[in-house]
Order: sequence, then C-alpha cells, then structure tokens
Amino acid sequence: MYPVVRFAKEFIKFRNAPKLPFNGTHVSHHMCMPWDIDLWMELNNGRTLTLYDLGRMILGQRAGLLAALRRNRWGMTMAGACVRYRRRIRMFEVIEMRSRAVCWDDRFIYIEQSMWKKDGECANHIVYRTAITDRNGIVAPQIVARDIMGEAPDTPIPDWIATWIAAETQRPWPPMQD
Repeated sequence: MYPVVRFAKEFIKFRNAPKLPFNGTHVSHHMCMPWDIDLWMELNNGRTLTLYDLGRMILGQRAGLLAALRRNRWGMTMAGACVRYRRRIRMFEVIEMRSRAVCWDDRFIYIEQSMWKKDGECANHIVYRTAITDRNGIVAPQIVARDIMGEAPDTPIPDWIATWIAAETQRPWPPMQD
C-alpha cells in the first residue's frame, strides 16, 4: 500500500521550508518501518523506490515544480531509473535521504537521490529520468525551467549520466519476447 500518511507528514513537515534552486538538495530523514521490510528483515527494494517518492515530491514542492505542474496542467512521469544498492537498511533504522535535480537534456530532467546510514555510508543511490508532459506529449525541460525560474540555465550532463543515456539508446524497445 502506498504510504499516504508518510506522504502527508512530509508535506506538512516541509510546508514552510525555504525554496530551493533547481539544483538544490532536499534532505529528509525516514525510518524503516516493519511494513517496509522483506523476508530478510531489511528495507524491501520496491519500498526503497516508494520512499524515494517522498523525497522527490518535496524536492518538487520546494523547487517550484509542483506549482508549475498545477498552473500549466502538466503531468510528470518517470521515464527510467538506474539504481545501485550497496548496504542493508534494517527495521527501525533511520536514514538520511538526499534528493536533487542534476541536469536536463532536450526531453528529460535527471534527478539523483541517495540514502545514507548514520555511520555515513551510502546505502543506495538512484538516478531518475523524468518527463514533464501535457496533452501533446513531453514538455521540453527548458520550458519548464523558464516557467519556474524565469530562465533556462545550461545544466551540463555529468559523464556518468551521459553514459547511462547512451546505454539506454542501445537497449531494445520493446524488449524481445522468447
């Protein structure tokens, strides 16, 4: 089940938080609850992605994206994700989540998120490729940036994200059926 109560709590908690620039980092803290765990008593990989929703939505709120979505009747969809899991998060463990928009290309905005343990180790890391949409399809990120910031600054794409973008162009779609 989607964590609606947690979602509401995050919006209430950060309702008066200062605005963030496009590449500002939203920091939040979350506890791994009993309903978040898998058979191995650790944070379930699917629930990890759901918890990332919490950080990403508040980031969007603080950066002005959610207001722009409402104002322009735009939607937002995920167009891809690349995740790396490295450390277990156990039940009742508190993590620090960091969420930030990194860059954009002509179609997508790239958002980076990570979960950090109390000892300073990164437990997992993800980069999302998200698209802003209207009834005609994808809205160019430059248009979105101008709506939010009044300008569309250049956002250089880091090499590691550029490599992922290039790899995605090689990936067959639709996937092969055996």
